[in-house]
Amino acid sequence: MLTRAAARRRCGNPAVIVLVAVPVLAALPAVNGASVATLLHGAGEVAGVAGLALMLLAGALSVRIPGFDRHFGGLTRLWRTHHLLGAGALLLVFAHPLLLAFAAADDSLAGAARTLLPGPQLVAVWLGWAALGAMLVFLAPTFAFFGAPEYQRWKRLHGLAGLALFLGLAHGLALGRGELRWLWAAYGLLALAAYAYRRVLARRFGRLPFGVRELVRRSSAVVEIALVPRERALRYRPGQFIYLTPLDPGLAAGLGEEHPYTLTSAPAETGLRVAVKGLGDASRALQRIAPGSAVQVEGPYGDFFPTAGDTVPELWIAGGIGIAPFIGRLRDLAAGGASADVVLIYCVQDEARADFAGELRDLAARVTGVRLSLHLYCREGALDGRYIDACCPDARHREVYICGPAALAGVARKALRARGVRRARIHTEEFTLL
Repeated sequence: MLTRAAARRRCGNPAVIVLVAVPVLAALPAVNGASVATLLHGAGEVAGVAGLALMLLAGALSVRIPGFDRHFGGLTRLWRTHHLLGAGALLLVFAHPLLLAFAAADDSLAGAARTLLPGPQLVAVWLGWAALGAMLVFLAPTFAFFGAPEYQRWKRLHGLAGLALFLGLAHGLALGRGELRWLWAAYGLLALAAYAYRRVLARRFGRLPFGVRELVRRSSAVVEIALVPRERALRYRPGQFIYLTPLDPGLAAGLGEEHPYTLTSAPAETGLRVAVKGLGDASRALQRIAPGSAVQVEGPYGDFFPTAGDTVPELWIAGGIGIAPFIGRLRDLAAGGASADVVLIYCVQDEARADFAGELRDLAARVTGVRLSLHLYCREGALDGRYIDACCPDARHREVYICGPAALAGVARKALRARGVRRARIHTEEFTLL
């Protein structure tokens, strides 16, 4: 039986598939007795229609309204869908003129050349080329071939997404058939509304003002920042995260930049707490933010843990700062006097790097049914199936939640799958260019 959380995670992507299929089906040509050139031309038109649909839907999914992401299983999964749509759009839009040129080449090479590079009077075609150029500029750096992009440069390049959407939409409206124009108008409004909200309205209406109450050093690399609301409190569930924008003018880096941080506080608290690890210039600077200074909070996002009422045995595997959502969940269980059936495996290099180790032991003792195992790489080596068996021999009957470095998540997932844990029972939380 699916839990409510698992069922919800399946309802977003099918809707996207339907929205892509509708214009594609409308553009499908008749194939009975068609020549090769006709088939190539039809394939080119379908590629263009599908590519534009993917582009517009990817833009619509960038809206980042709190709560909307839960229909996709959380914001990280929604972004994964967004990235796949963008990559698919680029490939299809690139194939679109090539297929049309191959079709025209059946008559002559000159015809193929005119298809690719028409005269200046065919403005609609040049709009399509401009859209493709803008897509190449802002999408290419996201592919692994170019290496890991620098976060701020990646964000600036993504500012071209709105231009690509506008140009692609203008191309489709100018050259599309009548029935498709209505679809492009509807999809375009969705995409442009999402872009306008993200770029303008969210900064004015979507962020809540908070102030920094105190900073607590949790380890040599991690600081927990306590925040207090200046207007209204934020409602959230354990394990969710926020985008935090610091406004302290004394910061050495990151002033006015938004970054995602997992909430370590319990929802019953009057304020918020986030754990910040010094992984870059902005996060290192944030660890020295002045108490009393202003910040802005946007969220909450994520759908990591089940909703209240979905009580099943669980296995938690955390690595490094990936302990953050589990701290929030344990604090919530302790605050509510609740019990649970949870095995927590916390993986760190050594005990000195075990953030929150003391509080974890205290919380595990206070919450009935929680068992804590501290996995030290310096002593046990990499996490493997035997260690999981020793800590949690009934793992295949539990819902599994993993948060930590990608390497740890990969190792844990492989070991769990080898022990019969179904893929649908393994839930991960990863932050990659959010």
